Amino acid sequence: MEQPQERLWLRCYPGEVVPDVEIPDLSLSELLLQTAAKYPNHEALFFYGKKTSYRELLAAAQRMAAGLQAAGIGKGDRVAIMLPNCPQTVIAYFGVLLAGSIVVMTNPLYVERELEHQLKDSGASAIVTLDLLYPRLARVRGEIPEEGPLPNLRTVIVTSIQDALPFPKNLLFPIKQRRDGQLPPPIPHGKFGVTRYTAFMSKAPKLPAEHKADPEATALLQYTGGTTGVAKGVMLSHRNLVANTAQCAAWFYRMEEGKERFLAALPLFHVFGLTVLMNLSIMKGGTLILLPRFEVGTVLQTIRKQKPSVFPGAPTMYIAVLNHPDVKKYDLSSIKVCVSGSSPLPLEVQTQFESLSGGRLIEGYGLTEASPVTHTNPIWAKRKIGTIGVPLPGTEAKVVDMSTGETLMPGEVGELLIRGPQVMQGYWNKPEATAAALTDGWLRTGDLAKMDEDGFFAIVDRIKDIIIAGGFNIYPREVEEVLYEHPGVHHAAVIGVKDPYRGETVKAFVVLRKDVNLSAMQLDRWCRDRLAVFKVPHQYEFRTELPMTMIGKVLRRKLQEEEEANAREGSGNGPGAPE
Repeated sequence: MEQPQERLWLRCYPGEVVPDVEIPDLSLSELLLQTAAKYPNHEALFFYGKKTSYRELLAAAQRMAAGLQAAGIGKGDRVAIMLPNCPQTVIAYFGVLLAGSIVVMTNPLYVERELEHQLKDSGASAIVTLDLLYPRLARVRGEIPEEGPLPNLRTVIVTSIQDALPFPKNLLFPIKQRRDGQLPPPIPHGKFGVTRYTAFMSKAPKLPAEHKADPEATALLQYTGGTTGVAKGVMLSHRNLVANTAQCAAWFYRMEEGKERFLAALPLFHVFGLTVLMNLSIMKGGTLILLPRFEVGTVLQTIRKQKPSVFPGAPTMYIAVLNHPDVKKYDLSSIKVCVSGSSPLPLEVQTQFESLSGGRLIEGYGLTEASPVTHTNPIWAKRKIGTIGVPLPGTEAKVVDMSTGETLMPGEVGELLIRGPQVMQGYWNKPEATAAALTDGWLRTGDLAKMDEDGFFAIVDRIKDIIIAGGFNIYPREVEEVLYEHPGVHHAAVIGVKDPYRGETVKAFVVLRKDVNLSAMQLDRWCRDRLAVFKVPHQYEFRTELPMTMIGKVLRRKLQEEEEANAREGSGNGPGAPE
């Protein structure tokens, strides 16, 4: 009998992919240096008509690095970047790395409490942000920043979308902002360490920037865990991120160096977008087509005009594209590869998108603590729908019994563990949390999974999301999949709510497709035909939208908090419960 720890998945590897990829002994900044030397005039960035070559990108990143060094920010210092997808994000990212500092990617949607925690916890010395976001940062710093909660934050560099636009769009942009009611507030440039981005870059001295960081040094603090408690800073080294980028490049073996165009609709401040878009594009000499936010009409027009070949995203993005009323009027044939992550990819979405574009849409899996990609389905070889695929080259994975740690046999459900060069160094200033997550290089994912006889893995659910009703374990993801199969359901999420008899019971939150009328009783019958009776939701609530992250992952925690608040107020079972 085969031992479960054997790498069964290697038998399903395409012939073009080696089991263990060679990891370049480079820092992230050296990726840009190498590509700029090889393709100096090639288009690195495209932003609303503005083209930036690799030579120009490197020069701007070096000016950013020199400016930071002149401000006393250097090796090991943390610099936050709170920007949407725009050229300044890429420039700041590589500028910080060239200065020998550590990047802290910050979500522009953070509320003040979240922003203060991240900046305080990381001890950031500087931040690069957008003018429209400055008021939030100013409130966090306090009226007298030097005496406020963030004493380390001495340098604030404020940019605008206008700074990255080509002529004449840059001149027309303030008019558009005024029309849309989005004029930025007055910003105290020259006070409290606040500097205008354009002035910071133009005044940067020609100091030698650090070109070769130690590959084992920390490159990035990426915060995670906010959906389950206080966010923790994941320490990712240059080697972690370069390794994961090289692993992805090896998996996309038909990718042509210097020719691919990457549609960056995923946010670069999320580690998924950072690796599979920014880092991979730079490594392969590609072009990043930057979109500040996902808007389906803009995405379709961009695909038609700019002909991207790689379009990583979340299932919600592909669903939005398919549901656009004029989607068939757009030519999507330039797209060769789409990698879906963050949440389960419904089969009908995969099938319809591939039929529409002619490209391949595959599901993968990862987590911030692994830089993030660990598994993906083969792109041009055997794949299995409903699975996250197989481990990437150089990655080990196993499913273990949660109580004994014993490795389980194929088909058995347990916790998924990962080991590989992309696994984090640990959590920033949290040795106990690091020890709980890492054992002998193995990362505990907190996800329940199973591996089949071919080495393909499937995620069953998050350990913390299991619903225990009447002694039965119910996995929300399984119920959600059944709901998604209904042609009238656009989005669905399932949580456990308190029940006086069963302990917990299943509640479903449902967003219907446009112009669809569907009752709780109809959904109940649908589920009863497809699920064991103990798994069928006892409550249904119809909504116009669900709380989601920027990359389309439903925030079950938010729904759970709402339910707990309603229960305290005695609001009952909620709307839509079948009689």
